[in-house]
Formats: sequence, structure tokens, C-alpha cells
Amino acid sequence: MTDAEIRRILQETRVIAVVGISNKPERPSHGVAQFLQARGYRVIPVNPGLAGQELLGETVYPDLAAIPESIPVDMVDIFRAPEAVPGIVAEALAHLPQLRTVWMQLGVISPEGAAAAKAAGKAVVMDHCPKIEIPRLGL
Repeated sequence: MTDAEIRRILQETRVIAVVGISNKPERPSHGVAQFLQARGYRVIPVNPGLAGQELLGETVYPDLAAIPESIPVDMVDIFRAPEAVPGIVAEALAHLPQLRTVWMQLGVISPEGAAAAKAAGKAVVMDHCPKIEIPRLGL
């Protein structure tokens, strides 16, 4: 993935589902979600343990399938163990019709998940963090 491709993804993305978000401010997933929200992205929290609660002003959903179709998620940002990624990608492809990008956080590497997303025509960013990439790319 080139810098130009990452820049384009970040510029075109508007709504990001953060899978594995924590309600603890000291956790990276919470900090990244807050950063993205402050940069103008709509962040949709996804965490089964927090489902139904409110986090960062948004309802927390138990999984991607529970996000209403009226919310046009175009990127999924995954804060989960690599072995969970193929299932998350399958669920995203099945339930998020406007999905354009699957983003896997630092340390989250899933060739199987990446291949499934690419086969469906989705952009894939793996082992990167948007909170690092946005300032690095001057966005």
C-alpha cells in the first residue's frame, strides 16, 4: 500500500466502524477513535461487551451485522487479534454494502482476511494506524 493510496483512503472515508473499541481512555482503540472523531470522521463503536451503551456520543453495536443500513460505514478499523480478522471481514462484506476499506491496526496481520477483502474489491491496509498515518501524510 503506497502513501498515495493511504492518503486517498483517508481523504475519501467518512464513517469508520471501530471493531474492538474500548471504553477505557488509556486503551489505544479508544484514543484512536477519539482522534478520528476529532478529525471529522464519524466513528461507530463495535464491541459486544459494551453493546447498547453510548461511547463517544454514538451507540455501541455488538457486531458489524447490527449496524443499521442507514449508517453508511465505508471503513472498518480492526483492533482484534489476527485470528479474528477473517470472520470480521466476512461479516463486513455481508452486512456493510458501502464498505470500501478494511483497515487492520498495528500488529494486526491477516493474509487470509486481506485476501478475502481484496477478492471482494475492497482496499486493505494492514499493520498501520490512522492516528499515525494522518499526521505523517499531512492530512
